[in-house]
Amino acid sequence: MEPAVHFAYGDILVLVAYIAAVLWVGYAARRTLREGDAAGYLVAGRTLTLPAFVATLVATWYGGILGVGEFSYSYGVSNWVVFGLPYYVFALLFAWLLAPRVREAELYTIPDRLYGVYGRACGLVGSLLTFCMTTPAPYTLILGVLFQLLFGGDLLWWLVVGTIVSTIYLYRGGLHADVRVNVLEFLMMFGGFAIIIPFLVSRYGGLDFLRQNLPPLHLTWHGGNTVQYIVVWFFIALWTLIDPGFHQRCYAARSPQVARWGIVVSVCCWFVFDLMTTTAGLYSRAVLGDSLQDPKLAYPLLAERVLPPVAKGVFFVGMFATVMSTVVSYTFLSAVTFGRDLLWRWRGGEEGDALRYTRWGITLVGVLAILLAWKVQSVVNLWYLIGSLFIPGLLLPLVGSYTQRFRVAPPFALAAMVLGFGTSLGWMVYGSLSGRLQDPAFLQPMYPGLAVAVVVYVGEWILRGRKLASDVPNSVS
Repeated sequence: MEPAVHFAYGDILVLVAYIAAVLWVGYAARRTLREGDAAGYLVAGRTLTLPAFVATLVATWYGGILGVGEFSYSYGVSNWVVFGLPYYVFALLFAWLLAPRVREAELYTIPDRLYGVYGRACGLVGSLLTFCMTTPAPYTLILGVLFQLLFGGDLLWWLVVGTIVSTIYLYRGGLHADVRVNVLEFLMMFGGFAIIIPFLVSRYGGLDFLRQNLPPLHLTWHGGNTVQYIVVWFFIALWTLIDPGFHQRCYAARSPQVARWGIVVSVCCWFVFDLMTTTAGLYSRAVLGDSLQDPKLAYPLLAERVLPPVAKGVFFVGMFATVMSTVVSYTFLSAVTFGRDLLWRWRGGEEGDALRYTRWGITLVGVLAILLAWKVQSVVNLWYLIGSLFIPGLLLPLVGSYTQRFRVAPPFALAAMVLGFGTSLGWMVYGSLSGRLQDPAFLQPMYPGLAVAVVVYVGEWILRGRKLASDVPNSVS
């Protein structure tokens, strides 16, 4: 494939300087870690201050930058309603209801919680679901596509290169290295999108230009989408409550207050970044017109049209930083789940063995992500697959584990996990085989999975209420 974007020497120098800075910052973190320090490696010693917490969470949670460009190019400001608002709502709910409790638990992973509350069977099933849910494959694909746009060549090669550059420093630095690199990437992702807005406004004009050159529906809240379609995304945003990245950052926070207010500040940062990305998406449609064959290239081709050398390099570095921060964080999360929650708990041994297994997991997760990204080659399909299958199985058992009122007995938690996941998987297979999965009227797999999990929970509460009633002695007249 020939490159779709042409870099001047100044642009290449900016990109090389960014990659060198990432590697230097990541490798420098290992100097502060002692060999065998599990807390330091897995949760950064539980020392994250408010600025570090905000930077790492904001950078980690915004990896699908090409998908955001595609949606804002196609549907306008509805991008904020679909990809912004629902996530703000559930992030704030997480901050207020769960974040302090998660930090006070002083654990390392989500499966730690499931093992501790529900026992070994639930912990094992939860580990498998978490491992699959945290695959970095969608973001590995985006990163490979960005490299291919700039330099051409085979996508598989760039998937390998992107994975190595993004994760190699994790072997010695763990979460501490991840956080330090995320701080750099936080600054670059905001700087990249901040640099393109003034060029767009000065060259084309402001709101009047957009009104004259955009389809009318692009400036409406729904963008032409149905209410039912938009509501679906609010259900998908339930992911926030069980996202391992949120939980891991809370485990690593210096205090429960840092965990809570860090998420609140992060929502404010996401709001600002969403304004910039949505604005850039609107300009991409107004400037490039409706002839763009592949809308996911909206941002890269807008930069190619508008930005001069060096500024173009800074913008692309902003996109690289947005994606790489998510690749490294999800690779580490998935590797920890494999190394500690699956292999170490099965084989046993010292805590240091869990760190060794986690390092093995980094390689395994990277290889699996490359293969999955190469096979599917669709970010949207990967998001759809992951969210539809794993949210129904994990949502109620995990959230319920932090509240005594909504917690169920281990057999019912296990049933909710297995049946929630199994129902969604079965419904997805049925929809695929029948050819109805893409039909807008077809019930999406997440709904029956969540419904079955809710039925299991309601059934346990009814049985518990009957048992409590039967334990009350009859009054003596």
